[in-house]
Amino acid sequence: MQVQYVCSKCGKLQPVTLRAPKCDCGGLWKLDFQPPAFDLDLVDKTQWNLFRYRAFMPLADDTWKSVTMGEGMTPIIDFDEDLMLKMDYFMPTLSFKDRGAAVLAAHCASIGVKSVVQDSSGNAGNSVAAYFGKIGIDCDIFVPEGTSPGKIDMIRAHGSQVHIIPGSRDHCADVCRAEVIKAGKYYANHVYNPFFYEGTKTYIYEVYEQLGRIPQHIFVPLGNGTLFLGVIFGLEHLLTSGIIDRMPQIIAIQSERCAPFAAAKENGYKEPAQVEVKPTLAEGIAIGKPMRGAEILEKIYAYDIEIVEIPEDWILPARAALAKKGIYCEHTTAGNYAAYQKYCQIHGKTPDSLITMCGAGLKSDH
Repeated sequence: MQVQYVCSKCGKLQPVTLRAPKCDCGGLWKLDFQPPAFDLDLVDKTQWNLFRYRAFMPLADDTWKSVTMGEGMTPIIDFDEDLMLKMDYFMPTLSFKDRGAAVLAAHCASIGVKSVVQDSSGNAGNSVAAYFGKIGIDCDIFVPEGTSPGKIDMIRAHGSQVHIIPGSRDHCADVCRAEVIKAGKYYANHVYNPFFYEGTKTYIYEVYEQLGRIPQHIFVPLGNGTLFLGVIFGLEHLLTSGIIDRMPQIIAIQSERCAPFAAAKENGYKEPAQVEVKPTLAEGIAIGKPMRGAEILEKIYAYDIEIVEIPEDWILPARAALAKKGIYCEHTTAGNYAAYQKYCQIHGKTPDSLITMCGAGLKSDH
């Protein structure tokens, strides 16, 4: 299997053994990789983890066997007659980020990486700490001040060094990237590294395998776009494979206090709009400067993706409503349900809808 990095800006090709986090021109890497047509017969049903879909992943060897902790294969439950929940916090570190971290860890181990640096609002750092720690790769995780103490405790428990950075999530990323350049360590970042999206695209494979179809409406939180792009890549693969004949209606979710994509779409911009990032309970998607913004907007325009903004004062009531039905999720995840409620208020009854439960509730009890 011939897999290479390709620069999203200049098109330059590089081997995936390269340690540089991005191209010399500043462009982020994509993968020059064409998986075989999706076919359930190619799914390894002896594996109860996301590596059951490895026939559709650019993995060089069987390193994944030492990495997997049973991530993926999360259940889909009926919440009411119109809405289904995919319980993605039923994973080893209690968030959907395990999908990408597992695949990225397998890649890094296969090319001999010994230490990594990563920045996160909490969940991705926790996943990277867990999976890289499991296979003996040292981690330094940078998080912004205000990150949930439970997430920080989990990162430390996995053996990683935690660096708490004053200021915004975007500033934390800048500090971390400066450290990557200074220390020369591998940047195991869920936004920069395209192997991460090879894990998050399994969300769609699972939905199709579990339901035997794709729902009409798929709601996806959108901050840096790690799940959003994974969902798009998975759906595009099903489309080109002839498994589905059209894209479902995708609804991207942003916080009303940090909505660079909503503002960009409203004005027809090709780059995310410059916005003031205000404090929000939806900390996981409070990204003012998403690094794959142009790529994400291309997908938004290509598939006529709608964007709904979470009303801040709807988040805690949404969390309470979920909890009363047995679903105890973190604040950002409750925002997904609040966004669904807002969408229904605008558009009316929205049947055959799917939202993701991204993170468990104990992770955001401040």
